[in-house]
Amino acid sequence: MAEQLQTRPLGGTLGLEVTGVDLSGPIAGDVFDEIKEHFWQNPVLVFRDQDLGAHSLAALGKRFGPLQLHVLVDYRHEEVPEVSWLTNVNKDGSLDPAGYKRATTWHSDGTFEERPPAVAILHAKEIPSKGGGTVFCNMIRAYEALPDKVRERIDGLTGRHFYGAGPGGTGALPLKDYQEGTLPEVHHPVVRTHPESGRRMLYVNAIHTYGFVEVEGEEGEALLNDLLDHATQDEFVYHHRWSHGDVVMWDERATMHRGAGDYDPNERRVMLRTISYGERPR
Repeated sequence: MAEQLQTRPLGGTLGLEVTGVDLSGPIAGDVFDEIKEHFWQNPVLVFRDQDLGAHSLAALGKRFGPLQLHVLVDYRHEEVPEVSWLTNVNKDGSLDPAGYKRATTWHSDGTFEERPPAVAILHAKEIPSKGGGTVFCNMIRAYEALPDKVRERIDGLTGRHFYGAGPGGTGALPLKDYQEGTLPEVHHPVVRTHPESGRRMLYVNAIHTYGFVEVEGEEGEALLNDLLDHATQDEFVYHHRWSHGDVVMWDERATMHRGAGDYDPNERRVMLRTISYGERPR
């Protein structure tokens, strides 16, 4: 029987639940095209009751483009290095007491790279009994809601990105010795055009964006904080509350996200993730 996709909105600003497809096996070309069409208009898609291993998750991610290796080697999956672990469980089975607070600052992954990510896919393998959610904000809607004067001010500005250097980056994991000098500062436009939908969107985040080429000092710092505060208002936000087997796909270019940091640190949280390369921002 042919797969029949059905969808329902999850939030007023972003988030669409998609049913009628098993992501662990081959997905017909026309079905995948339909998924992408939904995705370019709704930058967070949720698929329930899925069961993917590292190999099938990597195969799914590759349909959006070449896969990135996690910048921190310890996070890479042992058999499929293009897949990474997001977990509070150490390799010896003990729990990381600070794991539940990791990545709880608003960010987009990998913007410190010349060719940042386009699509991230996260699959819940173990979840805590309460909490442990992920929060997303829609950077397209946030840009479109800016006053005209602010849009005029930021159009043409260039953001400065460096690993963990943003106003919320103090909690970022430090670089290992082998990474020092391999991640230079990169510059990306503050306002990007989405390559699929053609819509304009903000492209700054609190962990890796630390200023602007054209606006320096306190003025630039204030502008960045104002943009981040604007983009993370409730009207642009969707809070995903995980269930076992959920697969959540988000557009890294059109969203920021953060962990809710709201679960018992004595409970396990184990996720598999893959990230596809994007194009150079423009």
